[in-house]
Order: sequence, then C-alpha cells, then structure tokens
Amino acid sequence: MSAPERPTLEVGRIVKAHGLKGQVIVDLWTDRTERLASGAQLLSERGALHVRSASAHQDRFLVWFDEINSRDEADAWRGTVLSAPKLEAPDEDVIWIDELFGASVVDTAGVVRGVVVDVEANPASDLLVLDSGALVPLTFVTSIEANTLIEVDVPDGLFE
Repeated sequence: MSAPERPTLEVGRIVKAHGLKGQVIVDLWTDRTERLASGAQLLSERGALHVRSASAHQDRFLVWFDEINSRDEADAWRGTVLSAPKLEAPDEDVIWIDELFGASVVDTAGVVRGVVVDVEANPASDLLVLDSGALVPLTFVTSIEANTLIEVDVPDGLFE
C-alpha cells in the first residue's frame, strides 16, 4: 500500500528562459523560498523538476533545473505553473491562500458580505477581494472553514 499523496499548491510560474544553458526566470508566488532550495522538487503538468540552483534576480528568481539543459528546452517550459506539496502549517495562525477562494465572508452581525474571488497582495495586509467589490484586509479574519466560510470582525464603515 502506497502512502497517500499530499495536496499540492501552486507556488510559481516559469516566466522565460535566461542565458544559453537552460536557466529560467521563475515568478515565485510564495514567501517560502526554500521551495527553490538545491535538491527541491517542483511539480508541473509536464512532470517533476529538480532544483539544481536558484538565486534572487530582481523581484524573481533565476533557477536552474536538472531537467532543463539548453535555451531551447527552457523556452519550451515558458508559462509552466509550478506546484509543490502543501507544507504542514507551522502554527494555527497560518492562513493558506488556497483555502480562501470561494468562501463566503460573514461579518460579526451574521451578514454575508460576498464571496472571495481573489487575494490581492498589499504591504500592510493582503486583501480579500469579494465578488461584491469589497476589499477586506486579512488582519480582520477571525476564523476560516476552508473554501466555505470566513468570519471577519471589521471596523464600522468598511463595507459602506
């Protein structure tokens, strides 16, 4: 009997080739940079990729995968979404972005304020983007039932 597969998360995308030896520019969508540590495995619809080396490059990463050895091969991987096994949460205060989409947002009065359609990066606090057009900072989230219900305690006037 094999071990059950762990759920995966999309963690980045190969943007384009860089140089002649097969390196690629990766847009990393997670703050867990260990996803690009030497020897790490990332998954894609085209198969697994193993990180040979990676380094910060402007606001992205320059990555060399064992499986990509030429510029032509690197060009062929352009646009590929990269996934990785979901890590165990280090503590209960961690909010997994993939658990927010499609959830109804309810305030302390029990009023449904909308459904999460996106999460927007913001320096102060990432924002839930609701189908109603409202933006709700994650700092106001009090509880989450993955992809179902998010309870928020917001200041007066936020939804007006």
